[in-house]
Parts: sequence; C-alpha cells; structure tokens
Amino acid sequence: MEAATKERQLSGEKAQRIVDAMRDSVARRGAAGSTFEHVAREAGVSRGLLHYYFGTKERLLVEVVRRDTELRIARLDETLAEAKTADAVLDVLVSSLTDMIDNDPGYFLLLYELFSAGRRNPDIQHEVGQLFEATRSHVAKVFRAKEDEGILSLRFDAEAVVAYLLAVADGFALQSLSDPSRDITPALNAGAASARYLLVSD
Repeated sequence: MEAATKERQLSGEKAQRIVDAMRDSVARRGAAGSTFEHVAREAGVSRGLLHYYFGTKERLLVEVVRRDTELRIARLDETLAEAKTADAVLDVLVSSLTDMIDNDPGYFLLLYELFSAGRRNPDIQHEVGQLFEATRSHVAKVFRAKEDEGILSLRFDAEAVVAYLLAVADGFALQSLSDPSRDITPALNAGAASARYLLVSD
C-alpha cells in the first residue's frame, strides 16, 4: 500500500501524463508489451519516477482503470440525471455499454489484465475488488434515487441488481472482443429485456 500512497502524492499534471501514456501504450502494444521504459519515454518522465510512485506495472494499470472508471461514472451520472422514465434509464445503460464496446474496448482489456494480475497478487486483487465495489455502490445509489423519484421500482436490492447488470455487461464485452465479427444485437436485446424486468416491478 506504500506505493499506492506515494502514487497519490504525484503532481496532477505528471500523473495524468503517465496514466495517459500507459493507456495509449496498452491500446497499441497490449498490456504485456507496455513496459515502464515505453511509458516513461512517452510520458516524458524518468523510468525511475514510475517505479517510485507506482512500484509495478500492475499498480499503474489499476490507476488507469480507476481514472477511466471515474470519468465513465461521471458521464453516466450526467446522462442518467436526464432520464425520466425506466425505458430512458435502460437506453442510457445499453448505449453506454455499446459505446464502450464499439469505441473503447481497451477499457475491458485493462480490466481483464488486472483480473489476471490479481490472481497472482493479493494486493492487486484487493484494489480491483475495491474499484468494483465503489462502482456498484455508486450506481446503486443512483438507482435508489431514481426509485425515490418514482422512475424505477426495483425487484431486488439495488446493489444486487447493479452487480448482475455489470456481470452481464462484462460478459457481452468479453464475447464481443473474442469474436468481433459476431452480431451481439439479439443477445443485447435479450439482456435489455431482462434488465427491464429487474428495474421495473409492474
């Protein structure tokens, strides 16, 4: 945890350059081929600085995913705030997923890389688990607010519903990345129908 503490003390501008460089490198080379040497050169900082603040490549990947997740949650909050019906909420969720699959599959590749790293490193597993927990809790809070507004009527506990929806979304992304030529529209439609069942108790 000491490395994570040091990382948070890194100046905002340098930290963002490093995170952006790692993200770009993973998109071009994959996670395995993205070394600290590549990232340091492209971020314009010393390799030693990356080791000092992040410790390992996996911890830097955690930070990339954390920052990406925060941006995505902020965008999701903004669009969900405008949703005044259950169908509108569902449309936002489906559109968010398909946009990520079509335009930013690297986000899921990073998640899968971290999952694999977590199998070997309990600290990474813990950090990834905390990231998922924070995401579930945040979206569940939004769902509860929508329920209070009378827009949703959840059939189960909000966090349970969110956990299910995230698991389905991750599965869709994995299938799409594994076979990009496959049309997942029918499966998405089935998933949307099951999601509507969970979000609306008629």
